[in-house]
Amino acid sequence: MTEQNSSGTYRYETHMHTSEGSACGKSSGAEMAEAYAQAGYAGIIITDHFFNGNCAVSSKLPWRERVEQFCIGYENAAAAGRELGLSVFLGWEYNYCSTEFLTCGLGKEFLLAHEDLLEWDVITYLNTVRAAGGFVSQAHPFRQRDYIQYGRLFYNYVDAVEVYNTADQDAWNDLAWRYAKANDLAMTAGSDSHHVAWPSLAGLGFPRRLDRIEDFVAAMKRREGTVLRDLPNPLVNAPAPAPAVNPS
Repeated sequence: MTEQNSSGTYRYETHMHTSEGSACGKSSGAEMAEAYAQAGYAGIIITDHFFNGNCAVSSKLPWRERVEQFCIGYENAAAAGRELGLSVFLGWEYNYCSTEFLTCGLGKEFLLAHEDLLEWDVITYLNTVRAAGGFVSQAHPFRQRDYIQYGRLFYNYVDAVEVYNTADQDAWNDLAWRYAKANDLAMTAGSDSHHVAWPSLAGLGFPRRLDRIEDFVAAMKRREGTVLRDLPNPLVNAPAPAPAVNPS
C-alpha cells in the first residue's frame, strides 16, 4: 500500500508513457506502475501519445479496435496498481503540429463515442473536451527540439500549463512557470517518463489521496496541487533501455 510520503503530500504523476501506447515508450504499463509505487507515488496518469502523435497503435485499424489497443497500457498499469495500492488514471497526449496537450478526466467511452475526433480542428478538440468535463494542460509549451517548428500558446483554451518537465531545460520550465502565472492558469508538473529508470521524477503533491480522476480534476480546479520536482527514482541505477527518440 502506498503511504503518504515524508513531505506530507501524496504524489501524483501527470505525464508518462507506456510501451503499449507510445511508440517511444520502453517499459510496459505494469512495469511503470510498479516503478512508481516503489518511488512512493500515490497515483499516476497514463498519458500515452494519442493517434495524432507518436502512437504505437496502427492507424489502419477500425476506430473501436484502435481505442481498445490504445488503452491497453493504461489497463495493464491499472491492474498492477490495484495490487500495489497505486491509483492509475487514463489520460492521453493529444498532438497538434508538435504542440501537445495532456488530457484527462474522460474515459474510454468518450473516445469510443467520437470516431470523428481526428477530424476536429484543435480549438474544437479543446472546447469539446473541456465541455465534457475533461481537464487539459498544455505540455512543455516552450520546449525547443528539431521536431518542433513553431511555438503555440493556447491560454484561452486550456485549464493548466505544464510548468516543470524533467525532459526540458530549466530555462524552458521557467518560461512555462512565468507564462502560467501571467495568465492565471493552474500548474502541472510531470516526469515525461518513458521507461522505469527515468533519471529523475516530478509530479504534483496533494494533501489527501485522490482515488478517482474526478477527484484529481476537482483538486486541480481548486488549485490544490503543489509542484514537485527533482524527485529521486529508486530504479535509476537499474539497466535502462536505449533512450527514447524525441520524448514528448
